[in-house]
Amino acid sequence: MDERLQQRVQRYGWDRAASTYEQSWHKQLEPAQNCLMRMAALTAGERVLDLACGTGLVTFRAADAVGPGGHVTGTDISEGMIEQCEIVARQRDIKNATFRRMGAEQVDFPDEAFDAVLCGLGMMYVTDFAGSIREMFRVTRPGGRAVSAVWGKRDRCGWAEIFPIVEKRVASEVCPMFFQLGTGDVQKMLFEAAGFGAVESTRITTTLEYASGEDACLAAFAGGPVAMAYSRFDDATRDSAYSEYLESIASHRRGNGYAIPGEFVITRGFRR
Repeated sequence: MDERLQQRVQRYGWDRAASTYEQSWHKQLEPAQNCLMRMAALTAGERVLDLACGTGLVTFRAADAVGPGGHVTGTDISEGMIEQCEIVARQRDIKNATFRRMGAEQVDFPDEAFDAVLCGLGMMYVTDFAGSIREMFRVTRPGGRAVSAVWGKRDRCGWAEIFPIVEKRVASEVCPMFFQLGTGDVQKMLFEAAGFGAVESTRITTTLEYASGEDACLAAFAGGPVAMAYSRFDDATRDSAYSEYLESIASHRRGNGYAIPGEFVITRGFRR
């Protein structure tokens, strides 16, 4: 897929997902975000960049960690996500976090501008993994660090059939390389190639729990990267896609709900 087209798919897809994202994914993503925050080890007064910040689940935690003397900038390709962040910041009277619409492939900040650069489950969606990680390196100051969390191997993510299910119904080509960074040591090697030192990766397994099939489908179709393609479904297409997806996760059914396995890979590197 053409990079500009893929970026448009991501931008407008996440615009559609912005209103349901936290409802569907807040608890499910916490294990990865907790690990990312531990590895980032933010301290008071630091300047932090949160790439692909979504609704700010990591950004606001980072803002709390760096305190009033520090600052966090959240960026995302989706205007809808940025608007959600700004609403929450106003509601909570958070003064040390600001937000800008921006892709991760070209980061519009000066060299060595941040003590820490974070990307919590956003790197899978960029059009240039290596280039985006090089940008993380460029804007990290010497002695600073970058941390990126991604989904793990495809066969360890029980919800993975969502992509071919949608592709079969709408020629969307959403995230064709989604699981690449979570395979083997790919993300670690890209950190090293970008110039980071003392690079380390950790894998953690998790379980995505949903109270019903409707909740599981809402998360998979409306609350994530296939949201734009899903918006084109008529009622019959939606019903057939739901049925096929529920069949793909049937082995993970627990009573009326679902406990779907997942895996995350979190990588940290330091700029010497």
